[in-house]
Amino acid sequence: MDKKEPNHINQTNGFNRRHVIIGAILAGASAIAYTRQPEVEMPVMGAKIFHELVPRKFGDWTPLSQGDVVLPPPDALRDRLYDNLVTRVYEKPGTPPVMLLLAYNNEQDGVLQVHRPEICYPVGGFQLSETRKIGIAVAGRSIPANIFTAKSPRRTEQVIYFTRLGDAFPRSWSEQRISVMRANLAGDIPDGMMMRVSVLGIDQQEAMTILTEFTREFIEASPHQLQKLLVG
Repeated sequence: MDKKEPNHINQTNGFNRRHVIIGAILAGASAIAYTRQPEVEMPVMGAKIFHELVPRKFGDWTPLSQGDVVLPPPDALRDRLYDNLVTRVYEKPGTPPVMLLLAYNNEQDGVLQVHRPEICYPVGGFQLSETRKIGIAVAGRSIPANIFTAKSPRRTEQVIYFTRLGDAFPRSWSEQRISVMRANLAGDIPDGMMMRVSVLGIDQQEAMTILTEFTREFIEASPHQLQKLLVG
């Protein structure tokens, strides 16, 4: 019996050592995972501050009442999806009024993401044309954007919009999700901004000229803080 006891002690010690080693490995893995958790890049911006950043007048454009701007569909996450949501209508002599929507959230984590217009317009009863890719020239660069026509029984609306997520300008829902995942893998939770402009009663080609020029003037007339939110 005395000869077997050391073997039993050695087995027990070996068993304990294995547990200590496994525990250390798991603790190290947990520490690494914790340190690599994505972090929010941008702080939350107060609604009042955001509204004050949006130009009331720029160039020959002056604001009207909000009008019939199509808002994103309400849902249970609406308040979390949009830290900031601004809708305005601007007019300019000799030009149809332009409807503007800005939607901003400081945290795009793959679950909470800005609605794309291709989702909210059909919910509002519109039929959409094929979405076309365009570029908007702003301050010596081309911003990737989309244009489509939305039709309902009572109106036809030409729509241009772009979204910025961190450093990316995704043009589709799949690109948007990929942009968020890439940022998360790099350790960041990007912010998200959508700028949407639209006009009623004209064809798409004429609308594209008006809306791209409006967008350029609006961004260039915006204060630096809003410019960064719009185009990075």
